[in-house]
Amino acid sequence: MIAAFALAFALSATLGAPLIRALGRLAYRQHAYEDAPQTHQKKTGTPTMGGLLFLIGPIVGCALARDAIALALAVLIAGSAAIGFIDDYAGIRFGRNRGLRARTKFLATALIGALFLGIVSAVPGVRHDVLFIGPVPYWLWFALSLAVVLATTHAVNLTDGLDGLAAGTIVPPLAVLAFVAFRQGSGDVAMVTVAMLGAVLGFLVYNRHPAKMFMGDTGSLALGGALAGTAILTGAQLLLVLIGGVFVAETLSVILQVTSYKTTRKRIFRMSPLHHHFELGGWPETTVTARFWLASLVCGLIGLALVVRA
Repeated sequence: MIAAFALAFALSATLGAPLIRALGRLAYRQHAYEDAPQTHQKKTGTPTMGGLLFLIGPIVGCALARDAIALALAVLIAGSAAIGFIDDYAGIRFGRNRGLRARTKFLATALIGALFLGIVSAVPGVRHDVLFIGPVPYWLWFALSLAVVLATTHAVNLTDGLDGLAAGTIVPPLAVLAFVAFRQGSGDVAMVTVAMLGAVLGFLVYNRHPAKMFMGDTGSLALGGALAGTAILTGAQLLLVLIGGVFVAETLSVILQVTSYKTTRKRIFRMSPLHHHFELGGWPETTVTARFWLASLVCGLIGLALVVRA
């Protein structure tokens, strides 16, 4: 696993620079949303789709793993990345971030999630009835797991709004789940997850403030798929709510904001997702990112303590 992490990090960090040049030549560049904070307008023109680097994780993991379960996780990550790539490309091709419709993206993610769960269900020796709290009926495992795929992929997508925010925030929960997989004896799942960690940290070399490259939906959906898939394969679907607390808070802020505005015409936050609320409150972008990283680390450590004590 150390080799998987080191190799994925080295490849991601090495290939990042030529990928930036290639994305620039292809004119795959970010267009800041018109309703985003004004400070984000200067980000327009930055190469996007850098999340292609995350595919290094499942490739390296599958190359070193020995079980079909690693391939199932790779299918979820790559499938999620493909949906994001189509969304990114459509947004660039048609301008003004006009990518896939939300319901189209949601349905496509559901199909990829169902395919992943179908593959997992066919792999001998994999438990399909275990959650963090214990055994449950298969249908409940399937329904909850599919909900986890949908919620997690789109929660990470919502969080990807500042330089390094989503990539740095996902490191603690991925690390906790890698530990859970290793502790359970699921070495192949841990292998892919650790390789993903290496790829993410290599990407952060270029994505930290000021970002030279953005991950796009290609990357955010891939990260969400990795997080959801590892949680499902380790029976940690419910634990994910805790260790992924920052992603939960970001998603809830959007739900509360939309609900409040539609029912009362009043906004709870200055802007949602939550990181924009703090930006408009006067926090520098780097401060928001650092504090969200810290919050994710705290959530991860609390979750890790629960796992160790279980």
